[in-house]
Amino acid sequence: MAQVIVKGIVKRYGSAQVIHGVDVDIADGEFVVLVGPSGCGKSTLLRMIAGLEAISAGTISIGGRVVNDVLPKDRDIAMVFQSYALYPHKTVAENMGFSLKIKGAPKSEIAAKVNKAAGILDLGKLLDRYPKQLSGGQRQRVAMGRAIVRDPAVFLFDEPLSNLDAKLRVAMRVEIKELHQRLRTTIVYVTHDQIEAMTMADKIVVMRDGRVEQIGPPLELYDRPNTVFVAGFIGSPAMNFVKGRIEARDGRSVFVSDGGAVLPVDEVRAEPGRPVIYGIRPEHIDIGPGGVPARVSVLEPTGSETQVFARIGDDSIDAVVKDRISVRPGEEVSFRIDPRRAHLFDRETTKRL
Repeated sequence: MAQVIVKGIVKRYGSAQVIHGVDVDIADGEFVVLVGPSGCGKSTLLRMIAGLEAISAGTISIGGRVVNDVLPKDRDIAMVFQSYALYPHKTVAENMGFSLKIKGAPKSEIAAKVNKAAGILDLGKLLDRYPKQLSGGQRQRVAMGRAIVRDPAVFLFDEPLSNLDAKLRVAMRVEIKELHQRLRTTIVYVTHDQIEAMTMADKIVVMRDGRVEQIGPPLELYDRPNTVFVAGFIGSPAMNFVKGRIEARDGRSVFVSDGGAVLPVDEVRAEPGRPVIYGIRPEHIDIGPGGVPARVSVLEPTGSETQVFARIGDDSIDAVVKDRISVRPGEEVSFRIDPRRAHLFDRETTKRL
């Protein structure tokens, strides 16, 4: 196991700079997820940690050793790719043990480590099969097994579940999390799926346009996002945003949207008249008397909950309610918003107030 420290990392392709001075401190044994939209630089950063991309500026250290000029094979890391990258003409056992074979490890050692990894990943009955005889989930477990047999200080995962169907992704998330709990090895994991990030990570690094927007535990990012971008990216369904301003009415502060809708706020850290963005998560809106009038556009019942798409004045607002409701599109409901759950962001900088 090892600590990974990324300090001031910059990546340029010619005159184009795609990573802008990124700093990330990954503790020994920590599961860290790099998350963000396509093109934000998360995979490029992972490949620089792996040694597959050259570093334009800054340093990367693994286990206290700066590895900027160290070859990938000498960094004591193992990488699991999105495409599995298995040798089609080799059996599962041969694929898993190949890295040890080219290092000249004894056959007895290779067999012992392959069998141990196969036991961890429930691959014992598949060792004599070829990749074409396996399902997508089984191939991904073989790719993980190939990494495990190397006994690396750091595991690197580059969107390993994106080729799997939804049901299998859930199962594999559990397997990877259980693997980390068993091995306690440092893991750096890249995904664009914020659900994967929320459910798997000890710490999330949210990236945007080659920069770090926020770093923290999943629930900290959910409860106190630093920017509108993080607030909208973390959480599903996404947070509602309404543009408006703070006003003082009847001795208390309220939020008034540009369309004239009045929404409740709790602790206000903005002077009256200041332009702000009001954020509220769909799951923090209830339906009941005494709320804000909203006209229903679409209902999406899923059985356990109902997602309600509605309009408050000129703004679209989504709510997720546990109760089954009988309203129809075009009818009016009352959205009760818990002011303690509301978020306020500066309209110009988009940073949290």
